[in-house]
Amino acid sequence: MNIPVKVIKRDDIPKNRAVVIRVSSVLLSLVCAGIVLLFFKLNPFLVFGTIIEGAVGNVSRIQETIIKAIPLTIASLGILVAFKMKFWNIGGEGQIVVGALAASFVALNFGDVPRPALLLLMAAASIVGGGIWALIPAIFKARMGTNEVIFTLMMNYIAIKFVTYLQYGPWRDPNSQGFPKIPNFSENGLLPSLFGIHIGWIVTLVLVALVYLFIHYTKKGYEITVVGESLDTAKYAGMNIPFIIMTAMFISGGLCGLVGMIQTSAIEKTLVYGVSANYGFTAIITAWLARLNAVAVLFVCIAFAMLLQGAAFIQLAMNVPSAVAGVVQGVILFFVLGSEFFLQYKVRFAGRGNAGTDGKEASR
Repeated sequence: MNIPVKVIKRDDIPKNRAVVIRVSSVLLSLVCAGIVLLFFKLNPFLVFGTIIEGAVGNVSRIQETIIKAIPLTIASLGILVAFKMKFWNIGGEGQIVVGALAASFVALNFGDVPRPALLLLMAAASIVGGGIWALIPAIFKARMGTNEVIFTLMMNYIAIKFVTYLQYGPWRDPNSQGFPKIPNFSENGLLPSLFGIHIGWIVTLVLVALVYLFIHYTKKGYEITVVGESLDTAKYAGMNIPFIIMTAMFISGGLCGLVGMIQTSAIEKTLVYGVSANYGFTAIITAWLARLNAVAVLFVCIAFAMLLQGAAFIQLAMNVPSAVAGVVQGVILFFVLGSEFFLQYKVRFAGRGNAGTDGKEASR
């Protein structure tokens, strides 16, 4: 029997129904993740309890969760700006790495500059470096109509391989006793801490507010939104679309680049090729889950950081293989991301005899 399926775009959805869909997706994800854990002969309740304990069980674990949320939030804000314009920036990883590279160049060559000035120079260099790295595909997109997904994705590997070359070659520390390592930053190049966490958390809160205000209350933010919603409308309004694309991508890359500075200064204390730690890719997920809302990004990234920290903790506390922790994360993300589909679309099943009622079904 042929049962046609229709996928219909929703015009709007009541808030209470949206809440039900999201809550249901979380509950279903926990059920399916629990089934996966049973398959591995693990107690799901014990594992989930340990994940929560590992994320917020004591002060030090809460601090670790926040430390993971900082780069994820800032990178998500950068991805948000590009996605708001429907420029699919998949190059967050590379922009983070180039930002880290630029900040490291400043830290390694001007280490005697007073700390406040040096940190500001490192931040500025990382923003410019990440912004320029994002500007390259933006120029090609604006002028030649190239595919930004492939372009930005490939640039990730160029950035990572270049830093790998520096780590094993020109920037290699001669005092590392043969180990491929770039020298550590001076004390002036390290971010100070406040309440046991580096001050990147303050920067994060400020950036969340600034990006929200930029998108919703500035002319340039309005232009970015219009370009994303309708190119024809933007052209009719006389907007300079190529310039808007390049501006948005410079901001997007600059925010991702700042993540590189924070990670090198506060976490690694030097430059390593793995400095991005997949935050650029993960930020794509969190930005979508937040529905491209800067304030929502903060809460989504904190929740995601709890999942990351909890998954890392169960590997040590319960001797669970990293693959199992990865499967649990993947199942939860699959359902949560899947819920976004049902928030935007309706699925209708109609038999042969219901052809005349399709229109009524679709309008419900």
